[in-house]
Amino acid sequence: MIEVEKRSDAVPETDVVTVLRRQAKMRREAIDALASRPEIVARERAELAVIEAYLPQQLSRDDVEAKARAAIAAVGATSPREQGKVMQELMPELKGQVDGKLVASVVGELLAKGGG
Repeated sequence: MIEVEKRSDAVPETDVVTVLRRQAKMRREAIDALASRPEIVARERAELAVIEAYLPQQLSRDDVEAKARAAIAAVGATSPREQGKVMQELMPELKGQVDGKLVASVVGELLAKGGG
């Protein structure tokens, strides 16, 4: 599918990772939405495990927290209202290495504590 869009025989690794992340996200959402259907949840979890095996290793929460503290200091953020500035600083560095929801959660927690 992506080969057709790009009109190429070779797909860059970044595009492959993007597609895999999208598919993994779809499986996670299906698992959450279909909790009452154990047979479907089991299949989605199995597919998610296969997809995740091909994805690059994700950063740990501790790594995200350390990078978030550095970004908070870099932009001088001191309150939760400045979360957008911190995210704008941080996400280009973390793109593809961690789920944006985790980053937003960590940044929000740190700013709620007074800037990290």
